[in-house]
Amino acid sequence: MTNINKPIQRSSMRRLLGKEYFILKRRFNWVLGSQKWARQQKHEIDGHSVFKHQSMILRPLKDVDMYLQENKRTNLKLAVKRLNNTLIKPGETFSIWKQVGRPTKTKGYLEGLVLNQGKIDKDTGGGLCQLGNLLFWVFAHSPLTVVERHRHGFDVFPDVNRKVPFGAGATLSYNYIDLQVRNETDNQFQIKLWMDETHLHGELISAEKTTSTFKVEERNHLMDQ
Repeated sequence: MTNINKPIQRSSMRRLLGKEYFILKRRFNWVLGSQKWARQQKHEIDGHSVFKHQSMILRPLKDVDMYLQENKRTNLKLAVKRLNNTLIKPGETFSIWKQVGRPTKTKGYLEGLVLNQGKIDKDTGGGLCQLGNLLFWVFAHSPLTVVERHRHGFDVFPDVNRKVPFGAGATLSYNYIDLQVRNETDNQFQIKLWMDETHLHGELISAEKTTSTFKVEERNHLMDQ
């Protein structure tokens, strides 16, 4: 029998102070660290499609108000605007939070669905994990090296019409729970993100055509309670 680690219960004040400590620590790293960070570009590069993926924006979930899903659409639009056309040059690292910044009400972010202490909750900017999930799946099919990725504590989405294996997501929490990839190749890559009425779309473009192909397999699938 596999033991499932339960979240450690801490007081609200300790969780808040601990979160702000790690946020500040990462901000110092952004400024004082030696990493070269990828940046958004105004123009698209001429290149070749490496991999693309799409995911439904609205997913009716049990005991979850649909207004949180509608708010997620707004939150995703704001984040996509900051990430689309990001160019990752050789030696550079891409970070979702480095570019998106802190999701706040003053920036237009709304209350959305989040996972908190092993339970479904709501918070400003909720729903951006869908962006992390999509980008991680795209990066997993590319030559880019994933240097930071955190799994969800549990998966709230149904198995019906599912195409991505369980455990293949990437949870986000500003800014110390991030998704980062580093370009250790001699090629340039650009991230393309866009939305329509029903789906969030993502595609990775390479300046030079890649010769490698990638396949993700799900093995030893297990559900435990």
